[in-house]
Amino acid sequence: MAAEIVPGMLLVASVDTSDGVFDQSVVLVIDSDATGAVGVILNKYSTVDVERALPAWAPLLCQPPVLFDGGPVSQGGAICLAAPLMTEEEPPGWRPVYDGVGLLNLDTPVEIARGAYTGMRVFAGYSGWAPGQLAAELGFGLWHVVPGTPHDPFDPDPLTLWRRVLRRQGGDLALLSTWTPDAALN
Repeated sequence: MAAEIVPGMLLVASVDTSDGVFDQSVVLVIDSDATGAVGVILNKYSTVDVERALPAWAPLLCQPPVLFDGGPVSQGGAICLAAPLMTEEEPPGWRPVYDGVGLLNLDTPVEIARGAYTGMRVFAGYSGWAPGQLAAELGFGLWHVVPGTPHDPFDPDPLTLWRRVLRRQGGDLALLSTWTPDAALN
């Protein structure tokens, strides 16, 4: 199962995931190998104000311009995903992850980044899995693994992303997009 998990894939929480952290989350995998997997939650806002945490970067962020909660690991750190405007060469401080989406080092001077990206989003913390941990969670049915698009990390309506990602899969996964926690309404 681990061979199927590559950067750019989405881990979409199943309706059985109810740990308070990953409920109805969509996690973008940014790294996966024999040492484990790393990703960021694309559809959860942080309680930290981005204007206070990263005032120079806040004006560069796509809509909504907030700090996102990337996951429970290293909440004091930040990960920035960005899509360069010009695809011919890699901008300074940027490293590709998949399909024109990459990681932007926040130590890069803001002046260099201004106007160089079509999308930019910052995540406080990340989601991480030790070797075998994600495979075990997949075995328990806690995640649906689906392909991501280059637009998913910069979606202007992230709070509805879980339902829309499931819906675009078709079949049984599309049916899950109508799920509600109140069993009487299902």
